[in-house]
Order: sequence, then C-alpha cells, then structure tokens
Amino acid sequence: MTQIKNADNVRLFSLNSNPKLAEQIAQRVGIPLSKASISHFADGEIKITIDESIRGCEVYVIQSVSDPVNTNLMKLLIMVDALRRASAAKINVVMPYYGYARQDRKARSREPITAKLIANLLEMDQISRLVTIDLHAPQVQGFFDIPVDHLQATSLFTKYIGEQNLGDNIVVVAPDHAGVNLARKYAERIKASIAIIDNRNDEVRERTEQEVPEYVIGDVKGKTAIIVDDIVDTGVRMNLSAQALKNFGAAKVYGIATHAVLSADAVNTLQNSPLEKMIVTDTIQLPKEKEFPKLVQLSVDDLLKEAIVRIHNNQSIDTLFNRK
Repeated sequence: MTQIKNADNVRLFSLNSNPKLAEQIAQRVGIPLSKASISHFADGEIKITIDESIRGCEVYVIQSVSDPVNTNLMKLLIMVDALRRASAAKINVVMPYYGYARQDRKARSREPITAKLIANLLEMDQISRLVTIDLHAPQVQGFFDIPVDHLQATSLFTKYIGEQNLGDNIVVVAPDHAGVNLARKYAERIKASIAIIDNRNDEVRERTEQEVPEYVIGDVKGKTAIIVDDIVDTGVRMNLSAQALKNFGAAKVYGIATHAVLSADAVNTLQNSPLEKMIVTDTIQLPKEKEFPKLVQLSVDDLLKEAIVRIHNNQSIDTLFNRK
C-alpha cells in the first residue's frame, strides 16, 4: 500500500453528503479530517466557516453531489470559495459521485448539458483538480481544462465476483447498446462472454413503468448473468433487464452499479426483482430505509485513499486503472 509522504501541509475536509466514507478515507490516509462549520441563515442560505488555518496547504474536499443534489452542490461550491479565500495553495475536489452527469449531450433540441455546466461552475470556483469515480460518460472529462482523475470501480466489483465462486459459466450483460463498452471491460477482466439487452426505448431511464424487453443479443441460457451499469436510480431498468434474462433462460442474475441513487420505489423494485443480489458501492451514502436484503455495498475508501496519496506524492495513478 502506498504511504503518504511529507503530509504536514495536507488537509482533508468532509462536507455532509458522505461523512462515513470521508472518515474511512481519512483513517486510511492517516490524516484526521480538518474542521469546518456548516450552518444556515434563517432563509436557508448556506454558511461555511473554516475552523483552522489552511494558508499554503494542499486541500482535499470530499463531497458527492447526491441527494439532496442542489444543496450538496452549493455546499461544495461555497466550501471551495471559503478555502480559496483562506489562501489554500491547492484545492482538490474528491467527488465520488458526479451529479448532473446524465445530461452530457443534447439528445433533443432545447435541452441543457448539465454535466458541462457543473464543470464550468467548478472551474469558475478555481479548483485545482477533480477526482471522481465512474462518470456516466467518460467524455465528461473533456469538459474540464484542469486535471481530472477518472477512477473506475471495475476492479472492486470483479474482485467481489471472484470471491463468490459463481463458476466459469458467466455472461456479462449490458442493459442497452450504450453500455457495451462497460460490459466489455468487465468481461475482459473475468474472462466471460457478453450479451446485450436489445432495449430500443431511449427514455427507459425516465419512465417508471416499462414492458420487459423482447430481445437479448447473445447466449445467456443456463448461465449466470451479471448486468453492469454506472447508476441504479429507480431500479426499473435493472428489474426489467433481469426479467428479460430470465425469460431467455439465464440461471441466475446479478446486478452491478457503481452509484446507488435508489430514488422513487427503487428499494421495493429491486428487492422484488429476479436479481440474486444488487451490488453497489458507497459513493452515495444510503440511509437505513434504503437498505434491503439483496443489497451488497462495497467501499471505495481504499481506491480514493490511493488516489489522494499518489496525487500528493506525485506518483502515477495508472495502477489504479489496471488493477487485476
């Protein structure tokens, strides 16, 4: 494991979105979280005060832009402004979940590109670097003119799969054609074949009710199918994909998604689905009411700790992308 060097001027801060993950990262890095006070004015405006000197320091702010999305985003922007005005030398934002990333292009006329808007806001706030995990589209990195370390949770999931002794008869499934590249990454790591749910409805992410897809491209009969995605939101697409795979003869179906948004009735949808397990990470902190028996949550604390340490030590983070 990589150890941090000359860390006297390194400071770690956590905001409210995922304090548990931030504390785990701090313990692994070996530096306690620095103190900041977060309060609100009577009308709801956010007030942040840095409670210690950070002049000339290299600062890492850990904050996912998750529910409540707008509040957590504003807290991050205000925190960065406070750090800059307190004369921090470098301000590195560690954003395990990059909110608003799903609108990364104009799919229809008169639509915003919110992934670019967030990039603009962060750069206008003068952050030095962004560290994030499994962007909805890797091209979002191109919206920034500062360094972006786009980490991937693939190795975390494939390690877990290997520990489950699922056998050799595994097929990795993309829930739609856009997910083929991600499915191929998993398939290459675990030496498995791939299949694709032939889902021709472009609005499946936005709908709450859909018919089960009628076609699956690839052989899934008698196999253990693993559906891979970056986000599980309402759980509808994951559920319908699992039903389609069962209809085509899959023996068992598992779901994998890095970011567990779990909005609307996702908990019941996934618990009552044909999935054996729904495997996610802790990039988004889940309250007790969003935990359910089929849910498995893996931690990205070690991945982010390694990134922070290597960035500070001026070491390559290439090994984080190529872990076997």
